Amino acid sequence: MLNKFDALRYFCVAAETLNFRETANRLSVSPSVITRVVNELEAELGEQLFKRHTRSIKLTSFGEQFLLRAQHLLAESETLFKMGKNQADDLAGIVRITVPSWRNNDEIIRQLLITLESYPEIIIDWREDMGKLDMVEDRIDMGLRIGLEPDQDFVVRKITEIGDVLVASPALVKKLGQPTDLTDFERRYPMAIPINSNTGKPWTLFLNEDITLNPKNPAFYSVDNYSALQAVLLGKCAGLINDFMVKPYLEFGELIQLFPEIQIDKWQLFLYRPYQTVTPARVLKVFDLLTEILRKTYY
Repeated sequence: MLNKFDALRYFCVAAETLNFRETANRLSVSPSVITRVVNELEAELGEQLFKRHTRSIKLTSFGEQFLLRAQHLLAESETLFKMGKNQADDLAGIVRITVPSWRNNDEIIRQLLITLESYPEIIIDWREDMGKLDMVEDRIDMGLRIGLEPDQDFVVRKITEIGDVLVASPALVKKLGQPTDLTDFERRYPMAIPINSNTGKPWTLFLNEDITLNPKNPAFYSVDNYSALQAVLLGKCAGLINDFMVKPYLEFGELIQLFPEIQIDKWQLFLYRPYQTVTPARVLKVFDLLTEILRKTYY
């Protein structure tokens, strides 16, 4: 048998026309299909829906009662689907976003909420998390991450490239002296070690495809680059910190870049969302607005 909703729809049209041939014409199927669906529906219900004679068809008493319920159920289902459609058209509902825990998130979310004042029915669910949340289990609509592009199951908007800078405070450099080379640095300088929040283990400090940093004196561990930055600013250790975080401190002489001649590979900062058969209009709107805000922030 057809799925039950389609069977009910066939039955309701047949109850209106009381003519299986006309019903078939309206539904663009053969009369035999209507006969089969009605027979299967009656078998499913254990009751006759129609009294059928050679020249006439009439609803049974059960059929009349069943028709009222079937019409009500179909009307409710139409209302349900229209609600979803109207919600998309009206740009209403929740949009869930996951981002790294960065200090400038305050300004980003402020700009996003101001922009969304024109769409008061959109509700933002903002998740700051250093690990990747599951798009399905956590019902995330979009995310911001540093790294390689996700696989082809995602729509990706590149925001910018972000690199790391090996830095130390002037006080620490004065105390320990300028390192002569990376081997000297690894041996003598205390280092802030980043922790992978997904594994709980230290990240490998790749500078580029040829050079990996192997510090011998870990002095501070953190999953958060901002926390590591504080330890570096206080002279407790050196650190490999995101360039946009250290830029103002380098400009004002509060930090010194070590080995500026070494080319450190950059990573992509990207906003992504999963490919879906249907993406709600509110998600598309926020995806566009957030892309614009992020590109202005990380120019």
